[in-house]
Amino acid sequence: MFITRECDYAVRVFRCLAGAEKLSVTDICEMESITAPFAYKILKKLEQAGYVKGYRGVHGGYSLAADPNEITLLDVYTAIEPDLFIIECLNPRHPCKRDGEGGKPCMVHRELGHIQDEFKALLHRKTLQQILEGR
Repeated sequence: MFITRECDYAVRVFRCLAGAEKLSVTDICEMESITAPFAYKILKKLEQAGYVKGYRGVHGGYSLAADPNEITLLDVYTAIEPDLFIIECLNPRHPCKRDGEGGKPCMVHRELGHIQDEFKALLHRKTLQQILEGR
């Protein structure tokens, strides 16, 4: 899996909410050029992960429920896309058919596993607050 548009937009939503006390979905959509149905889908996943809080009613909207100093890109991406794999064969639910075939390991699979680990480490190295502040 590469970083999907939904993952990208989730970070945009987070960025938008990081600078506000509470915003309506309309405000978020206008500020970040996201369609309302897509925004609602993303906000629902972020709310389920405990990163945003939704408020119902006339003066409803969304706010951050988590500290941007404690959340990384990896956290946001996996809230949206729990199966964050650079290639399907790294997903344990879809094991590599070549790895272990004939008693031999698939060396490409192994190398991609190392790349996957590095990719996740890079996504986890800075908090969103650090990224938003350009640190």
